Amino acid sequence: MKTTKFVLLPALALLMASTAAHAQEWRYLPDYGDDLDGGYVAPRYLREAPPRYRDDPHLDDGYYYRGDPYNYNDDEDGDFPPAPRPRRQASIDRNAVSPQFSPGLKDDKRASLAQSPIPRTVVRFSGYDPGTIVISTKEKRLYLVLDDGTALKYGIGVGKQGFSWKGTETISRKAEWPGWTPPKEMIARRPELPDHMEGGLNNPLGARALYLGSTLYRIHGTNEPNSIGKAVSSGCIRMANPDVMDLYGRVGVGTKVVVL
Repeated sequence: MKTTKFVLLPALALLMASTAAHAQEWRYLPDYGDDLDGGYVAPRYLREAPPRYRDDPHLDDGYYYRGDPYNYNDDEDGDFPPAPRPRRQASIDRNAVSPQFSPGLKDDKRASLAQSPIPRTVVRFSGYDPGTIVISTKEKRLYLVLDDGTALKYGIGVGKQGFSWKGTETISRKAEWPGWTPPKEMIARRPELPDHMEGGLNNPLGARALYLGSTLYRIHGTNEPNSIGKAVSSGCIRMANPDVMDLYGRVGVGTKVVVL
């Protein structure tokens, strides 16, 4: 009896190992024939299917659907997250970083502290009627002609290369602490600019604005007085806030403006 047991036990162990190896090869699990499926259960794969990219943010490599220039993965069901919008700044100057989106306070006293690096002076000036504003883009100076053969001379910032212009306009509107709505052409060049900003100390139009005819150009203040004396704007004439506030009080709607 003992001899039979010693012979049968190794044979049984060998049979079970062979069955398990056969089941592993075909990815079946053995059930030893105690059900109606002929000795095997239905195949069950041990690995689950990997998650899709849209379901698992950890698998997002930044290309699969975000920034897909060839539209390989078009968003038919609308469940892809929108592309992040560029952070917007308050400044027109590409090299300047505005601290916030808030336009800030409308404070004439604080605005008057931002002095121009080019002090305004009185100089001899002739050839134009008193009250005329003459802008020399080459000199980066603005002259307000007085009635005694002199003119007030202000430092200004002018349009950078490709954005400067010449002509004669009149002041069509005046505004204190103007709001700023960049034109579509500017937003196309600078998508980080805000769609609109109310007036305030952080607004790039500064404390005052003088609108020129029906154009998009203005004589306005700035929150970047260090840009005065430079060609940095998109065609507008910049003045330090104290200077534009002084000019604003001296001229009215209808004033002639000559841009040379």
